[in-house]
Amino acid sequence: MAGLADDWEENRQVCIDVLCAYLRMPYEPDPGSDAPTPQRLAFQAIREVRHTVIRVITAHLRKGAPTSWQGLHFDFCGVVFDGGDFSFAQLSGGGLEFQGARFCGGEVSFRYTQFCGADVYFRGAQFSGGKISFDHAEFSDGWVNFYEVEFSGSEISFADARFSGGKVEFGSEFAGGTISFTGAHFSGSRVRFSMA
Repeated sequence: MAGLADDWEENRQVCIDVLCAYLRMPYEPDPGSDAPTPQRLAFQAIREVRHTVIRVITAHLRKGAPTSWQGLHFDFCGVVFDGGDFSFAQLSGGGLEFQGARFCGGEVSFRYTQFCGADVYFRGAQFSGGKISFDHAEFSDGWVNFYEVEFSGSEISFADARFSGGKVEFGSEFAGGTISFTGAHFSGSRVRFSMA
């Protein structure tokens, strides 16, 4: 599907929509080590495909990608993330929607990701497990919305993140886990914690 998106520019968004739709399919949690072998293998296979889709999308958003998917829309609404690597992506224009997504385990990395002029919505997302890193991420000239997000069990880090222009809103519920802004830089951006 990614190859088709690369070759079919006028319908690239449609191909990306299909990839994102795969991630939005119903998620079956890890059955555990006591589950029958076929059930464990099926979970591992589906999980690997899901993580591969994330890697393919991210590869097209990194600097130097042979075919760039910059400025397009990525709909991750309701997706369950039990890991995934978005690090070093450069998001200029377009949008990412994580509304209602659940981050429930593993490690999800947005390290060194540049949110420059893109609108990113985490509204209503749940961070209930695992580790999520926005370390060294850059937020500028866009809108990043963490409104009505529940931080209840994850380890979340914005260490050394840079907020320079644009708007970031954290009208969220902090009820457990840890969230760190160690070494974060705020200059010229509007960062709000109203209703937190």
